[in-house]
Formats: sequence, C-alpha cells, structure tokens
Amino acid sequence: MKTLRLVSLKILFPIFVLIGGLLYSQNPIVPAGIYIADPSAHVWPDGKMYIYGSLDESPQYYCSWKHHVLVTEDLRSWRLLQDAFSSKGEGDAVPYNDDLLFAPDCAVKNDTFYLYYCQPSRKAPEGVATSLSPTGPFTDGQPLNLGGFNQIDPSLFVDDDGQAYYLWGQFTMKMAKMKPGMRELDLSTLKDSILTEGKHFFHEGAFLAKRNGIYYLIYADISRSEMPTCIGYATSTSPFGPYTYGGVIVDNDHCDPGNWNNHGSIVKFRDKWYVLYHRSTHGCNTMRKACIEPIRFNSDGSIPEVEMTSQGAGDPLPATSRIDAERACLLYGNVRIRACGPDNEELAEIGNADKAVFKYVDFKDGVKSLTLRIAPGGNGGRIVVAIDQPWHKRLANITIPGTRGAKEWQTLTFDVERAAGAHALWLQFFGKGNDMFTIDWLTFN
Repeated sequence: MKTLRLVSLKILFPIFVLIGGLLYSQNPIVPAGIYIADPSAHVWPDGKMYIYGSLDESPQYYCSWKHHVLVTEDLRSWRLLQDAFSSKGEGDAVPYNDDLLFAPDCAVKNDTFYLYYCQPSRKAPEGVATSLSPTGPFTDGQPLNLGGFNQIDPSLFVDDDGQAYYLWGQFTMKMAKMKPGMRELDLSTLKDSILTEGKHFFHEGAFLAKRNGIYYLIYADISRSEMPTCIGYATSTSPFGPYTYGGVIVDNDHCDPGNWNNHGSIVKFRDKWYVLYHRSTHGCNTMRKACIEPIRFNSDGSIPEVEMTSQGAGDPLPATSRIDAERACLLYGNVRIRACGPDNEELAEIGNADKAVFKYVDFKDGVKSLTLRIAPGGNGGRIVVAIDQPWHKRLANITIPGTRGAKEWQTLTFDVERAAGAHALWLQFFGKGNDMFTIDWLTFN
C-alpha cells in the first residue's frame, strides 16, 4: 500500500525494528511487501491492540522463521514491529531446532508476556517464550508437553478468575488448564474433541473469547467447502463446553484465485468488537495479509456474518484519494494482488471477464473523471467501471490500447458518469489473454 511511508528505527535491541505509518483504517492492515497471517488480536492493559501472527515470505511454503507484531492505538494508525521472535539466525530464541514458525498467540500475567509458538515438528511442535514487552523480543523458548497430542495452532485464554486455558489442534480441538507459571499444561485437565470437524466444522486455528458470560470459540471453518475459508464460531457457558455451532463470521472466498484457508480472532476494542482474519495474495495459498472488520452481536449472543471490505474498521474510502490496487477485497477470475517492489503491490495477471471489487468508496457529491496508474500489455483491453453490482450503474467503458514491447507505466484520465454517495466499486476487464494490463492505483476527480 503506497500510502505507507516506511521508517526503520532500532530500539532497545539490535534486532528490534520499528516500521511506522498511517494506513487510514484500510484493509489489509499490513503494509505492502509484508505478509502477516493467522492474526491473534489482544488488547493489553495499556489500551492498545496487538496483533500476533505468522509471517509469510514465499509462495512456495507457509510462514517463516520470524514473528512480527502489529500495534494500534486507534485502528487508524498501525505500527509494524519487526523481529519480535526468531527460531533461526540472528536472535534465535529456539535453541532446540531451526524449524519454521507457524501461528502464534500471546498472553500476559504479572507483567510478563508469554508468546506461544508452534512449528512443523513431531517431537516438539509447540513452545513458549517470554518478554517484559508485548512486542518482544521474546527469548528463552522452551517446548511444551502436550500430553501426546502433538499438533499446531496454540492459543491462550485467561478467564475472569485468572485461570489460563491452553487450546490447540487440528480436526479435533484440545484444551487444558495452564499451571500458574504459564509454562506448563495441567495434563490432568486435558480434554480432546471439544470441537470436531463433523459437529462444528472445525479445521484448525482455535481462539477463545468471552462476552456476557458466553464463551466463543473462533476457528477455521470448513462448512462451505472442503477448504477452510470461513471464520466460524461455537458457543458455550463453560470453557470446556459443550459447544454449539453458531455459524460463519466472515468468509475470505474470492480474495485470491489461489486462496485456501483462513485463521483469525475476535476482540473488543473501545466498546466495539472486531473480527481479524487474513486474505491470500499472489494466486497462491500463502502470502497472506491480515484484515479487520467490525462485528456486532444479536440479543441472543449470536454473531451475524459480515462481508470482506476494503475500508476495514474505518469509513468508506474517499473516491478522490488515491485508492491502491491492493485494497480490492473481492477478486473474480485470474486477477490477483502481487508485489511489484519492496513496498508496493498491484493488480496483476488480469484476464478476460475478471473482476475486482472495492467496498466501499464514497463519491460524496459526485465525480467527473477517473485517473488510473496502469501498465498495458501487448493486447490492451477494456475496463468497465460500475457501482454496486456489475449490472447496475456503469460509470465508464474504457479502452486501454495495447503496447509494443515491455510494459510501461502510464497515468491516464477518463471521463465518467456522475456518481454520488458510498457504493461498491466494480472494475470489469475484457480482452484477450491473461495479462492485459497491470494496475497500481486509481482515483476519481
């Protein structure tokens, strides 16, 4: 996302880097060129929201050997704090292996922050490290005894009475109480199959929250296909259940042609609740980016499903501001979001009949023209600009001439029909091939 200016600053420790910038509440909440998935959200005693997640770095494999942390005070300005934890190389805090780091979680007790991490290791898949800061660096990683249930995706919930619960697993969810030191499970309390694939559509990625005496288990949900693209939930009046399936909170289907999974959390921040989840990019299962949407609760405690948006926790995107291509929240066809430099992303590999959707864009009292930053391919093509739905009001039917030789970026302006108010913006692409053009950003005038 090009609106973010990246600044590096070393603080306290050589491996601890701060990247700061203003994201204007837009999705994704991660800067361009950074891919944080599996977001676990917490509001710590300082009132800030902290996001702990996996760090994707390659289309060929999940995750990496590092964890970063996202921090916000207002859901408008997000800071990325790098190298909070490492399992290999500089700052290695896992002395017993050099395996990748999958989805983490974090908890705090007596001013100490505990990072629970997991790895693709059959002998020691999960562990715990500590820090006096919520953003690390976390050190002294030690393996956890999971009572023989050696799977991934740890999460930690601390109840109102101070009792901590550890949950993890794939296909069936496990839970146990934590001992007071927060480094050991009380295996005498371990219970399997609290959630199951057959009864709750549970795949993996459990997260526990509590509201008004109701416990909410949030997890990757396979209820709509063989792929766990949904964030689903189940409820109970006890941490150990039994749990009743509640439905889907958000579905990331159509965020990318290669999308496969989802993983997230819910959190209360300043009297409002939000769901955190991720979206894939690059036409692959990985390179995922954390996103946020506001949610609400019905009087019976159920959670209505929300849609993926470009605006995230903020207002609709101003039409007259620069709208970066990676803000698209729905993609149909071959088109995907792809990196085009260390701090920039684009809509790429656009084919005939592909669509990109931005929800929502505020045209206020009206606009007269559209400016595109675009790199046409050899064949060029057409872009139909519409609002609300592809068959609703068309604002423009734009022809983009092809180019000979290599693509070159151009800034082009076109007249559009007048539109006012907030709407979903649809871009529909028509032409030959699967690389008609590449789009960097757009703005209305």
